[in-house]
Amino acid sequence: MQFRCAPLQPLSRSVKCQMERVEKVLDAWNSSLCPKIELGALYSRNPTAHKWKATYRSIVLRELTFWRGTDLLSQTVFLGKAGHILGARILLRSTMETLGILIYLNQKTEAVLEGKEKFDHFSKLTSRLMLGSKDGSTRLESVNILTVLEKCNKKYPGILDLYNALSESAHPNYEGVCSGYSYINEQDYETIFENLWKKKYGNSLEESILLCLYTFEDEYNNVWSELFERLEKWIEENDDMLEAEKTGI
Repeated sequence: MQFRCAPLQPLSRSVKCQMERVEKVLDAWNSSLCPKIELGALYSRNPTAHKWKATYRSIVLRELTFWRGTDLLSQTVFLGKAGHILGARILLRSTMETLGILIYLNQKTEAVLEGKEKFDHFSKLTSRLMLGSKDGSTRLESVNILTVLEKCNKKYPGILDLYNALSESAHPNYEGVCSGYSYINEQDYETIFENLWKKKYGNSLEESILLCLYTFEDEYNNVWSELFERLEKWIEENDDMLEAEKTGI
């Protein structure tokens, strides 16, 4: 497809320079967001591949995750620069979930191409990824995000550990409450209250943001594009089989 996010360049070791560079990248991403997808243009590109709804949903999902990911990362950086590290980590957690959807979509596309996943199952999955909900507001149930991230972790070992660490900050348990706002003065038998988020995680926030940036760029620009072109060709080659399966012949 013609839409690509701005390429990332090697960053300075300076945290300040890193964050300034990240802001510039996100500004470029915001200016390059896909404004619309025209079904007619896709059909003209490949009428056989794009008579199937799954291809359209794959394209839309790609752009939706990039819109949301760009928005979340922009807000994460804004809060991080302002010293609001807890809020930044919570938003980064949401970014990881959004990135996970794109990675998972790409993994499932590859599974179709390798014969490990039925095209009909893939088509139904794209519906759930795009239209699923947990509160019954849509007729489809959303895919469990932990299931998604567990699959992503096979490709990117450590992504689930980062997500779980961010989740501990987001939840009102030990990490999110006691460890985030207090420490023990054992000598005087005192509990001291203090906002400790910047002290604990201020220096590691940039590294996590960069991980999301680089992974998003590769999955959006390179992985999805290559797999989608292969999927179009695969559908052309297997259209008769897919039509037969649809009609039950």
